[in-house]
Amino acid sequence: MSRTFFLKTICVLLLAVSADAQTMDHSQMPGMSMPNAPQANPFIESIIQHSTSGTSAEPDSTSAPMLMTMKGKWMLMFHGTAFINVIQQSSARGHDKVFSTNWFMPMAQRSIGENGTLTLRTMLSLEPATVTGRFYPELFQVGETAFGKGIVDGQHPHDFFMEIAALYDHKLGRDTLLSFYAAPVGDPAMGPAAYPHRASASEDPIAPLGHHLQDSTHIASDVITAGFTHKIFRVEASGFHGREPDENRWNIDQGKLDSWSTRLTVNPAQHWSAQYSFARLTSPEALHPAEDIDRMTSSVMYNRPLKNGNFAGTLLWGRNKTSDHQVFNGYLAEGTLRFAKSNNVWSRIELVDRSSELLLGNNALPGSPDNFIGRVKAFTAGYDHDFDLIPHITTAFGGQVTVYGAPDTVKAIYGSHPVGVVLFVHFKVKGKGQHKM
Repeated sequence: MSRTFFLKTICVLLLAVSADAQTMDHSQMPGMSMPNAPQANPFIESIIQHSTSGTSAEPDSTSAPMLMTMKGKWMLMFHGTAFINVIQQSSARGHDKVFSTNWFMPMAQRSIGENGTLTLRTMLSLEPATVTGRFYPELFQVGETAFGKGIVDGQHPHDFFMEIAALYDHKLGRDTLLSFYAAPVGDPAMGPAAYPHRASASEDPIAPLGHHLQDSTHIASDVITAGFTHKIFRVEASGFHGREPDENRWNIDQGKLDSWSTRLTVNPAQHWSAQYSFARLTSPEALHPAEDIDRMTSSVMYNRPLKNGNFAGTLLWGRNKTSDHQVFNGYLAEGTLRFAKSNNVWSRIELVDRSSELLLGNNALPGSPDNFIGRVKAFTAGYDHDFDLIPHITTAFGGQVTVYGAPDTVKAIYGSHPVGVVLFVHFKVKGKGQHKM
């Protein structure tokens, strides 16, 4: 199927919902309730807000800082974050670099009739310009390519177009919701909210080592998703193109629908969210084009608003089984605590399986061996402090330290416990939607 198919899909979606537009009640914008209306289902209302990546969910109590304003029948929103980082790493494989990780999310919503909500959303990143050399240093990280060779000890930048999507949600009752998602570039129903958008990782500028075992599908081509929510349960299914983005980070990739995923999400209480997902990925890695992957993920999220602060935590497991029967697991525990209004501390702990790509370094070429060689350990701790220096923007100064544990098979290359240090300035949209653009 071609890009034309997806453009037609979005057009059909817009035409289908526009039939109800004439009955629009201006007071019934997303997130607004009529006086004396029945109490809303918090899980369904949090889904309709669509403040996470793709169609993923976080705990209902999670708030996303956004600038918001009304323009006629549309609610316009903007969310975003940008880090300016200086990284230094020990060991023979370590490097130093100045770079920026960043993303920005403009979004527009309007009600359609009494029961429908249309959302148009895009996510953009300037990392193709702010991450030079096509990757930034990260010890033991692997995945995707730069200049035709596999990236080892580095993390690739995001695409400029991280998402271009149309979403439609239709309430079938207080506790029941039918949802549709169409995106030439987007996030299929796979895994929890991707790491750049998780509240538990909001202050960490570096990708998890388990990214390509857990949530690397958050930028995929030609995505279609349907979801059904009832009370605290949600089930979704997606079709999409399985190949991860190529090295040209400024364009929009495309391909046939050759991969699929399904996800079950449960939000049993205000502060909790759990999901289990499975995906069949066709040829996701350019370095191993003949290799397909079965991916499973499971996660639990917890969020707790506090007096003058908030705590958000995630436990996440991801598993890749390749078509040549290699199995790789990644385990993650992370949490971010905001306290005394302006202080943030966070930690991330990972256990991640690694392949023989580590032995090859950046000399890995298509068809290179990809066999299990050991498990890497990583412990990160960080702190930053927020300042009000720019209107509607919070500026934070901080840093973090990561200590690694190398498996015996690569200690001769990395040493036993290499270290990475990052100092940064963090710019983030301020507020919980109360600020006007």
